[in-house]
Amino acid sequence: MAVQDHDAYWHPGLETQSRADWRQLQLDLLKDHLRHAYDGSPYYRAAFDAQGVSPGDLHTLDDLRRFPFLDKATIRDRQTAVPPFGDLVAVPEREIVYISASSGSTGVPTASPFTSKDFEEWIDYEARQFWSSGLRPTDRYAHALNFSLFVGGPCVMGAQKLGALSIHAGTLPSERLLAVLNQFRATALWTTPSYAWHLGETAQSEGIDPARDLAVRRLFVAGEPGGSIPETRERIEALWGAEVYDYYGLSDIFGSCAGMCVEKDGLHWAEDHILVEVLNPETLEPVAEGERGELVLTTLRKRARPIIRFRTGDIVSVTTEPCRCGRTSLRLKGVHGRLDDMLIVKGVNLFPGDVEAVVRQDPALTGEYRLVLDRVERLDRLTVEAEHTQGFNGDLEELRGRLRRQLKAATGVGAEVALLAPGTLPRAVHKAKRIDDRRQHVWS
Repeated sequence: MAVQDHDAYWHPGLETQSRADWRQLQLDLLKDHLRHAYDGSPYYRAAFDAQGVSPGDLHTLDDLRRFPFLDKATIRDRQTAVPPFGDLVAVPEREIVYISASSGSTGVPTASPFTSKDFEEWIDYEARQFWSSGLRPTDRYAHALNFSLFVGGPCVMGAQKLGALSIHAGTLPSERLLAVLNQFRATALWTTPSYAWHLGETAQSEGIDPARDLAVRRLFVAGEPGGSIPETRERIEALWGAEVYDYYGLSDIFGSCAGMCVEKDGLHWAEDHILVEVLNPETLEPVAEGERGELVLTTLRKRARPIIRFRTGDIVSVTTEPCRCGRTSLRLKGVHGRLDDMLIVKGVNLFPGDVEAVVRQDPALTGEYRLVLDRVERLDRLTVEAEHTQGFNGDLEELRGRLRRQLKAATGVGAEVALLAPGTLPRAVHKAKRIDDRRQHVWS
């Protein structure tokens, strides 16, 4: 049952319970979930047996470390081996009422199935998350995410469940989307950080000031690390005159699994749906709270296709420190990059987000950037391409030197800097591609 508008929480008792209560709830759910996976899924039965573990071996949450990992390649391989959904599925097909699909890097679509109960619980969580970010029944919410099999599409139903007027905008051309936002005076919008930036720039090129001429006062962003990078978030907020809230999700579980509350101090996890581990990607041992590691996720309620110890490839940090909003759930403090986006430059691990935080703090730069890597005489060379702002009349050499020093201080990597005219770099309509790696051989 949803709470009334004057209340701060969607599910007050759940969202403010003690950490001990969260852990007990997760343990109770996990015991049942592992049994369901083992009994219903041929894959999990074989994987658990091969590992020499069974659901009855779980007595504490730490016991989950005895169970095998899962990754995207395995999900795809099992779907190919046992079409159409794979043998991770733990319910009869007649119970599946919805699928999303993600193509991933190979272009082979992988389905994420839901039972009716899975779907209803997912949408209730989306409503809870929107509520925590300040969305209310008085808002007009525009959902500018892809609806074509994309798991982010149905998240709009969370806004509808909450009571907001919802506009299923989808991936309209920028000029058309701006017209829709203006016509219906939308007060909230969900898209990617790069597209929020691009859309604001497009508005300005048409003589529209997003902060003055449009009614959008809340921007929900997901799909890239930018929403949790303060410098990026603040630049988008200034462009739109709106508050920006970062969300995190993945198609293999459900839409948004974590999101910022109005305090914007990390992303609250759906801990009654997902158990979070943060592991050293080399040793696969837990890292200390606050340290960076690979995000590993286990579903706790999803019946159609349980996901047990899924290695996401995302490098994150988390905290259990209390949030000023009163919610007690684990918070994601940042998605710092991906294992497959991590660059090793002169022996230093580097993520695009590390560079983004530097580039977007300087008002003399547009905020667009690209990392170009090549190898000269067997040595790595990194060039950071960035654009100066329109009408910049300062000293370009001083700006180049300043950016080079800031990058070195922030990342530990010495980089060349190429300053380009505004509009030179390609603008991203959805997820931005920030790396041009021209090295013939990349050392691991």
